[in-house]
Amino acid sequence: MTSYPARLLAAAALSAALVFTFVLTTETVTAALAEAPADTPQDGRGAATPAPAGQDGVVTGRGFGQDGGRAGRAGGRGGAGGGRGRGAPPELGDGPWDLDTELGRVHVTVVTKGLDTPWGMVFVPGSNDVLVTERAGRLRVVRDGTLDPTPLGPLPDVYVAGLGGMLDVALHPDFASNRLIYFAYSKPGPPLQPPPPPSEAPAGRGRGRGGPPEQRATVGVARARWDGGSALADVEDIFVADAYHGGPGALAGIGPATGSYGTRLAFDGDGHLFVTMGDRNYPDFSQDPASHAGKILRLRDDGSVPDDNPFIGTPGYKPEIYTLGHRNPLGLTIHPTTGELWSSEFGPRGGDEVNRILPGKNYGWYLVSQGMNYDDTPVGLGTNSKPYLEDPVLFWVPSIQPGNILFYFGEQFPQWRGNLLMATMSRSVMRATFDADGNPVAQERFLTELGQRFRDIRVARDGSLYLLTDVATGAMLRVTPAR
Repeated sequence: MTSYPARLLAAAALSAALVFTFVLTTETVTAALAEAPADTPQDGRGAATPAPAGQDGVVTGRGFGQDGGRAGRAGGRGGAGGGRGRGAPPELGDGPWDLDTELGRVHVTVVTKGLDTPWGMVFVPGSNDVLVTERAGRLRVVRDGTLDPTPLGPLPDVYVAGLGGMLDVALHPDFASNRLIYFAYSKPGPPLQPPPPPSEAPAGRGRGRGGPPEQRATVGVARARWDGGSALADVEDIFVADAYHGGPGALAGIGPATGSYGTRLAFDGDGHLFVTMGDRNYPDFSQDPASHAGKILRLRDDGSVPDDNPFIGTPGYKPEIYTLGHRNPLGLTIHPTTGELWSSEFGPRGGDEVNRILPGKNYGWYLVSQGMNYDDTPVGLGTNSKPYLEDPVLFWVPSIQPGNILFYFGEQFPQWRGNLLMATMSRSVMRATFDADGNPVAQERFLTELGQRFRDIRVARDGSLYLLTDVATGAMLRVTPAR
C-alpha cells in the first residue's frame, strides 16, 4: 500500500500541474511545488541554553535549538528542550513567586484557580473583568480577581473531545457600545451519509483516546450580546467552517481527528476578524483550497466575506481564505505599531513556527517543514526555502510547543518593548528580540521554575502580563516587575 506521505506528494504534484498557470499569474502559491497530534497534552522540560553559533545549516538562519545547531543570524539563543516527553505538570502552588529573567526579576501571583483547561481570555473594557473560555465547554468571567461560579449562557452545542471544545474568545472593536462578544468552538456535525459498512471504515477512526466514539465536527464562530451578567443574548453562529472531519468513515490521517483545531481569533484595526484553522491531523486539507481546514481566514464582523480577500473570484478557492498551508496555528496577534498579522504554529516532530502572515501566501504545510514526521521520515519535500512558499520568521527544533503570542508595548516592562512574547506548553514563556530590519536576534525562556504549561498570554491595560495554564485544574496568573 502506498504510504500516506507518498500519496500526499503525488496529489501535490498533480495539483501543481493543474494550477501552474495560476501560480505564475497571481504570485501566490496554490500548489507551487507540485503521533501523537500536535498540541498533545504531553511535553518535556526544556531550559534555555545558547545554541552553537556558526552552524547555520538553514537558508533562513532563523531557527533556534540544539537539533542541528541552528542559530539566529546574529548568533541567537535557543531553547534546548521542549520535547514531548510524558508527565503531567506539577501542581501549582499558591505563590507568589519572584523569579529571574535576563532583564530583571518578575513577580508572579495567582489571580484565580479552578479553571477547567482554560484556553483563551480577553479583558473587558471599563472593568477589571476577564472573559475566559474553558475547553470543557464553558465561558466564564473572572470579576475583580474572583472566578464567578456561574458560567455564561446559553451557548451552542459544543463538541468536547480531544483538543476540541470551547476555544478562543474576542470582543468586537466597538464592544463598549455594541456589547458584542465572539467565541470559537468545535461544533458537532451530522454523521457521514450513508455511513460506511464497518468492514470499510478506515482503521483507527471512530474513537478518541479512551473516550466516547468520535463525531464529525468542525469549527464554529459565534457572536452574542453580553450585558455583563450571566446571560448571553442574540447568540448566533456567524460562520461555520467547511471543515467537517472525524467520526465513523472519516479519512485516516496522522492522528486523531479530535486534534489540531487551531482556532485563535483576532480583530484588526479595520474591524476584520481573523480565524486560524488547524488541519485536524489530515495534512491534505492544508493545501486544499476547497477546505477551510489548515488556513487562516478573514471575515467581516458579521461573518461575511470582505471584497478584497486575496482569493475572491478564484475558481475552486474558499473566498474566506487569507493564507493556506498551516498545520495547527495556536497563536494570533496584530502588531500594535505596524498592524501586521503574526501567528504561531505547531509543527510535527520539531518545526514549530512563528510566521508573519501576508495575504494570499502559502506557509508550506505539508509540502515543507523544519520538523520530521513521527516515523522520522522527512516531511513532504523536506525543509523550508522552497520557491513560492513562505519561510517562518522563527522555528524550533526540537519543539517548543507554542501557545498564543503578543508583541509587548506595555509600561511595566519597558526593557521588553517591541519584543515578541509567546506562551509555550513546554513550561515556559519565550521572549524573542529582533534587529532594526526585523530579523530575529536572540531568545530567552522564563518562568520555567513554575513547571506549568502555558496556553494563552495577554497584556492588561496596566501593562501587566496574564497567563493561562493548560491543565484540567487550570489557573490564571499575573506577572509584574518584582519590587
